[in-house]
Amino acid sequence: MKLLIVEDEPEMAASLVAYLRPQYVCEVATTFDQAQEKMLLYDYDCILLDLTLPGGDGLALLGELQRRQKADGVIITSARNALDDRIEGLRLGADDYLPKPFHLPELGARIAALVRRRRFGGQNTVRLRNLVVDVPARTAAVGAVPITLTRSEFDLLLLLLANPGRVVSKGAIAEHLSGDAAEAFDNYETVYAHVKNLKRKLAEVGAGDYVGTVYGVGYVIKVSDL
Repeated sequence: MKLLIVEDEPEMAASLVAYLRPQYVCEVATTFDQAQEKMLLYDYDCILLDLTLPGGDGLALLGELQRRQKADGVIITSARNALDDRIEGLRLGADDYLPKPFHLPELGARIAALVRRRRFGGQNTVRLRNLVVDVPARTAAVGAVPITLTRSEFDLLLLLLANPGRVVSKGAIAEHLSGDAAEAFDNYETVYAHVKNLKRKLAEVGAGDYVGTVYGVGYVIKVSDL
C-alpha cells in the first residue's frame, strides 16, 4: 500500500514516515507544487494532507483531485481546526479530517479503515476460496496454515485482490510497491521476483493458482476463482 504524506514540517514528516513505513510505501511532499505534481502523476491508497503549505492551500489540491476525478483516499491532517475548513474539506472529497496534534496509533487506525472501506467494502477479511486474508492484521492463511509474506508480497496480493478480474500492469505494480523510485527501474525484474515468490508461497500451502499472467502486460486475480 502506498501513501503520500503532504507535510511541510520536517520533524512531523519524519515522525509520520518512521511510524508508517513498516507497513506502507511512503512518499513525502513538503510544498504545494511538490504535492500537486505527485498527486496528479501517481495514484495513492491514501494521501495525508496538511492544509497550510508553502505555495498554496491544501483545499485547492483537494479541488484539483475532484476535477481530475482521481480516486485516491484523503485524510486531512491539519492544525486548522475551524468548522468551515472541516466542512469544505469533506465537501471537496476528503474521507476524514484529523486535527493536529493527534496520536499516531489513531492515524494508523484511520488509514487502515479508509483502505478497507475503499478497497474491500469495509470488510476486514478477504476470501478467495481456501485463502483468507486479514487486511488490518496483514496476515494470510490457507485453513489453519499461515503464509509468511514479506511486506511487498502482501501488498502485491492485496493490490491484485482489490482488482479482481482486472489486469494490473507491471508498471502499476512497480509503482505501488516502490513509489516514485520505480521510475529509476530499467526493467521489471523486481516485480517478476515478487510475483514468483508470492505464487510459490501460495502453492506451498495448498492455495489455488489464483494469480494469472497476461504476458507482456501484467497480472490478474482470476474472477472464476472468486
